[in-house]
Amino acid sequence: MEKMEVHTMKIMLVEDDRIIASGLQYSLEQEKYEVMIAYTYEEAKRYIDQHIDDIHLFIFDLNLPDGTGYDLCTVVKQKKDKPVLFLSAVDEEVNIVMGLDLGADDYITKPFRVRELMSRIKSILRRYQQQPSVTTHHITQIGNLSVNTQEAKVYKGGQEILLTSLEYRLLLIFLQNPNQVLTRQQLLAKIWDEAGEFVNDNTLTVYIKRLREKLEDDVSAPTLIVTVRGLGYRLGDVVC
Repeated sequence: MEKMEVHTMKIMLVEDDRIIASGLQYSLEQEKYEVMIAYTYEEAKRYIDQHIDDIHLFIFDLNLPDGTGYDLCTVVKQKKDKPVLFLSAVDEEVNIVMGLDLGADDYITKPFRVRELMSRIKSILRRYQQQPSVTTHHITQIGNLSVNTQEAKVYKGGQEILLTSLEYRLLLIFLQNPNQVLTRQQLLAKIWDEAGEFVNDNTLTVYIKRLREKLEDDVSAPTLIVTVRGLGYRLGDVVC
């Protein structure tokens, strides 16, 4: 897939606070992004229904006067696999998990630094432009788990398991390093590239938890993503 130039990127921002929206629009345009703003759920939904193919990334405030960012994320993900970033006023795991379960790629807690937001945006867009290569084989077997890297699909016992783009990327990182213990710092660096200093460590905890819930037979005794106490995580035995 060809990489798109930054100036071609169009971002949809949905934020009901017009002062915040105006400030974010200015900052995004300084980074050469094209910005489309909506202030309500209905306004945003109408635009998404008609122009979703034109948008490269969506930024949704969680609380809107006539709906939620969760609702808009569902609208987007049902139509296209487009990146979504949430603006959240509450940094609680339940909010993070709910957003990730809906397919969101990241969240950022208010108040935040503009530099932090820009770094998150660039990391998300890079993930969608290029997925890491795992192996020359298309099928990788881990116990009863089968990963088809050509189709970017994961199967457990023959049944497809739906992963978000970042959950899938995290799984690929483990597949790339089958015999290596990866520290939390290494995982964060691999996931977020240059945004490492801005990443909330809770996000990695949530992704590990969600991957285990989707892939492991027994979450209380994981065999696919194994914790190495005091060091980090490693992939369980892989048969290619």
